[in-house]
Amino acid sequence: MSLEIILATEEKTPIYKQLVSQFEEAIRSGKLEPGEQIPSMNEFAAKFNISKETVKKAYGILRDKDLLIPRQGKGFYVADRTTISKPRILVLFDKLSVYKEVLYTSLVENLGDDAEIMILTHNQNLELFTYYLDTYLDRFDYYVISPHFPLDEKSQAAAIKLLSRIPNRKLIMVDHWLKELPGNYSAVYQDFENDIYDGLMQGRDRMKRVSILKVITLSSSLYGSIISSGVERFCTENGIPFQFMESAPEDINPNDAFLILSSQLDSGLAALARNIKAKKLEVGKDVFIISYNEFDLCEVVMNGLTTVSADFKQMGKQVAEFIRNRNISKVHCNFSMTRRASF
Repeated sequence: MSLEIILATEEKTPIYKQLVSQFEEAIRSGKLEPGEQIPSMNEFAAKFNISKETVKKAYGILRDKDLLIPRQGKGFYVADRTTISKPRILVLFDKLSVYKEVLYTSLVENLGDDAEIMILTHNQNLELFTYYLDTYLDRFDYYVISPHFPLDEKSQAAAIKLLSRIPNRKLIMVDHWLKELPGNYSAVYQDFENDIYDGLMQGRDRMKRVSILKVITLSSSLYGSIISSGVERFCTENGIPFQFMESAPEDINPNDAFLILSSQLDSGLAALARNIKAKKLEVGKDVFIISYNEFDLCEVVMNGLTTVSADFKQMGKQVAEFIRNRNISKVHCNFSMTRRASF
């Protein structure tokens, strides 16, 4: 066998998982040639002074992944790469939303039939995320994860520790990059504070002519304070009066502009539309609305709802490219303002 195996007995990762990971990488990269015979379980166990049961478990997993082929009375052989199963991808979103749906649909469309994909949600719950890792850590070739967890120091440290359990080459972070996690893994991400600043700059010409920018955001929003910092920086640097609030105000005046950060097409936007209508004002003419995050219905809501948004289609396409080409990189996702009738 041409592969050099290195087992770290002092690591917390079980020996069988280390074996699976190293064999899998070698087979998929071509370091082990198709048809090459690997040592018998007895030989391997004796060489590395580990139990035969440990080797048997690792070989069994590799066989189930169609990476090894057992031949009666002869042992195990490396599968022909043309017969190796499609890459198995676990998508672990924090929650489902129309934006995650756009990302996921783009990923699936760009991979076509060349992958097997399973999707789960961790609900920003570290215990649930831990359970998923414990259950699926050695079963997939890629783990596409939106690492959205509480921002307190303890939770972030726990999230980083959990993510470090995933081999670097298998990890792809989406929508957010936990930069504190060391290693050569992939990420396609937003930069929440700077993105909102740059997005609003694309509408600065119009924004400078409004009376005030009223920003509707919820204190419970995970990144609300970070995004709000970018909004405040934009307004301060450009001399635009601004006000933060958690619900749609009844006091609406001509030439007010609204930036809705909480979500799209929820009760907040509906309440704002009702209050504007009650004042006999017209969106896009008397008052102006910008909403956070883009998806298809924005084209028809209010005759066209202006948005500032990451390009979630690009995000999904970039993840597919990482997987197809086995690239490892960190890519900042495009973020822009889409101007429509509401602004």
